Amino acid sequence: MSVTTPLRPTPAPIQIPRVRPKSFNRRDLLVLFGAVSASLGLVWLLYTQLLPFQGIQGFLLCWVAAFLAFYFAAVREIDGRVIARDRTMAALVSVMAVAIVIPLALIIGYVFAKGLPYLRLTFFTTTMADVSPTDPATQAGGLQAIVGTVEQVGIAALISIPLGVLTAVYLNEVRGRLQRPVRIFVDAMSGTPSIVAGLFIYAVLVSKSGFSGFSAALALSVLMLPTVTRTSEVVLRLVPDGLREASLALGSPQWKTVWRVVLPSARSGLITAGILGVARVIGETAPLILTAYGNPFMNTNPFSGPQAALPLTAYNLFRLFGPSVNEAWTYASVLVLIVLILFVTARRIGRRQFARA
Repeated sequence: MSVTTPLRPTPAPIQIPRVRPKSFNRRDLLVLFGAVSASLGLVWLLYTQLLPFQGIQGFLLCWVAAFLAFYFAAVREIDGRVIARDRTMAALVSVMAVAIVIPLALIIGYVFAKGLPYLRLTFFTTTMADVSPTDPATQAGGLQAIVGTVEQVGIAALISIPLGVLTAVYLNEVRGRLQRPVRIFVDAMSGTPSIVAGLFIYAVLVSKSGFSGFSAALALSVLMLPTVTRTSEVVLRLVPDGLREASLALGSPQWKTVWRVVLPSARSGLITAGILGVARVIGETAPLILTAYGNPFMNTNPFSGPQAALPLTAYNLFRLFGPSVNEAWTYASVLVLIVLILFVTARRIGRRQFARA
């Protein structure tokens, strides 16, 4: 006779509650508001009433520290330690981001507030040749500086962008014996002071042939090259290795794989690298003092004679004081506006590249 053993009932699976640190509802908002209010009240009482402390900087630091402590304790009692750590770190990163954005916004807002009231359409159509120091700032002309900046930065871009992309291709695709020295050299160039680049071009070219916009472009290219190279290298790393392997498996040589597969795939990112390089040098003033020198008159030939530029003209006007300071703020506001447009454009193009990757 066969004896059948009864089957044991299968135990029900243990239901483990899911942890979702990113979820944020109305209760979490109330907890956050309560931590902010409680920490503010406690720090105000201790800092201003009971302890002999002064200064807005110390007050803000104490408030942030108290807020993080209160917020961590409150979330831990409600949702547990894991979510409390995540929420506290998110709050800390947000506070640091606000601490960085606020000074930047204040600087940009102050420059616009000082310069935009004096900006007129004639600024883009006239020069400073017929403007005297006693004329109102609304008559300032910036055409000669705009033309000079466009020519100098354009020549620098023609030199640096192809060279930077080729250097990035060598570092990421070829990986020859000189890869390590080249990368060290590029990293060292990233920290080169702008005045050193201007002194180098002055000693090599300006001291022999005189001031010119081309000399300024060479100095700017020295500063632009490491930015374009490092950004292009990062972009090339985003190209999937499967594309390279598929091209090589079909019999294409490496140079054709890079030219026909890798570079087209990273096209938008390389454009972003070029725009970031331009934005990096368009506001440089120190190398232009030693190379372009400045000129209130229109000079469309970058290879002969001193030439104006937006940052250089703004610097010279600030040195004159009086009514010229308002004209300098006008130049500065136009320059900041151009830089913002370049960075926003680079951001939008780079977002497309990351989305494709």
